[in-house]
Amino acid sequence: MITLEKLEHWIKSPENEHIEFKEAQNNFNIDKLLKYCVAIANEKGGQLILGVSNLIPRNIAGTNAFINIEDTKHKILDRLHFRVDITELFHPDGRVLIFAIPSRPIGHPYQFEGAYLMRSGESLVPMTPDMLKRIFSEGESSFLNRDATEPLNADEVIALLDVQKFFDLVKLPFPPTREAIINRLISEKFLRSNHHEFFISNLGSILLAKDLIKFDTVKRKTIRIIKYKSNNKIETEREHISTKGYATGFGELIDYINNQLPMNEIIGRAFRQEIKMYPDLAIRELVANALIHQDLEQTGSSVMIEIYPDRIEITNPGQPLIEAERFIDEYRSRNEKLADMMRRIGICEEKGSGIDKVVFNTEFYQLPAPDIRITSTHTTVILFAYKEFKQMDVPDRIRACYMHCCLKYVSNERMTNQSLRERFKLEDTTAKSATVSQIIAAAVEKGVIKPDDQASISKRYAKYVPFWA
Repeated sequence: MITLEKLEHWIKSPENEHIEFKEAQNNFNIDKLLKYCVAIANEKGGQLILGVSNLIPRNIAGTNAFINIEDTKHKILDRLHFRVDITELFHPDGRVLIFAIPSRPIGHPYQFEGAYLMRSGESLVPMTPDMLKRIFSEGESSFLNRDATEPLNADEVIALLDVQKFFDLVKLPFPPTREAIINRLISEKFLRSNHHEFFISNLGSILLAKDLIKFDTVKRKTIRIIKYKSNNKIETEREHISTKGYATGFGELIDYINNQLPMNEIIGRAFRQEIKMYPDLAIRELVANALIHQDLEQTGSSVMIEIYPDRIEITNPGQPLIEAERFIDEYRSRNEKLADMMRRIGICEEKGSGIDKVVFNTEFYQLPAPDIRITSTHTTVILFAYKEFKQMDVPDRIRACYMHCCLKYVSNERMTNQSLRERFKLEDTTAKSATVSQIIAAAVEKGVIKPDDQASISKRYAKYVPFWA
């Protein structure tokens, strides 16, 4: 049941890809409504809310659109052939309509007047061919289960896959016979057999390939590392493509990335010392996450690591399956078989225990909080080089406040003025405490944190939790 309290929660929460606000004070065109119903359904469903401004801080403006609720329901069902529930709420500031739009069926996108629609910013646009292809293939076997090769004999399988490295990674003795090797690969779903012929799966090739380029189905899943000379893309210093399987080539990939990263120089009493700009664990975890959570059905793009003097950007194809604000406390993998193997061989953390370590290490290194940016086709996580507190802008500070609050919460603690001041390495003075209070107030106003129910009345000793707690 949708209540005024639920509406208030949505209004105060950060932007959510499953909720669309429209002011629509006087009217809202019925065709426009139908198009939004189609677009939101194609994006796995959500809420279209009329009578609330989309600009933050959002205000209830009230709407006079669609006075006859039942008639509107019938029009939607008649023209779109799926049902949308409509809730009418009367807030002190005005009437609000909430359209609860269901997700499209698996493998079946919706269309309106011949157009398969999706949202892009404030606009509605046709879905890309790649997105449609992925939807239509949802009922088929997953990408990782499909064959990556034509029929092969056992020798050809062993020539294409780095089986020695695989057994080293899983800490098992190398089998004494070729038959035992093949049987192990089959049991891991890296291979299937059919009358003494073998087919390497996409899972097997993407994890164990000696060279991904030799597999037509995964040759576009290689990993690009680009290093730029300045903080923009104008001039490239170096570009490298990693063509080994994700499991067998991961250690070499991380070593290469770390060797390209800038260093900080610390001058001690007697000597100079260079230390890495970014924590090893953060780089390792974020690269592993990009490989695991990428949309493998998306063609024409792959995981890319871009290194600038002031930041490193790690991008994978596809949108995440959970909201970016919940990365630190929730886990849902698009490619669970891939994730399971990466965890088994120690490449990434156990479920739900990786991003919190990234945040912890960025705090420990006194780096700005990571930034997560999501487009209609890609997810990018950005790690920033060291900045002094005075160099951080307001978004930097609010993001750090929110992630620090999340980290405290998942550690069964609560954020306070003191803990946030310590995160920023600020002195315990009245002026610094007041500065941190301003950051906390801005984060509360933005809706990313909230006071803990058990918190003290005093702002100095108040406790805070994430908005989702």
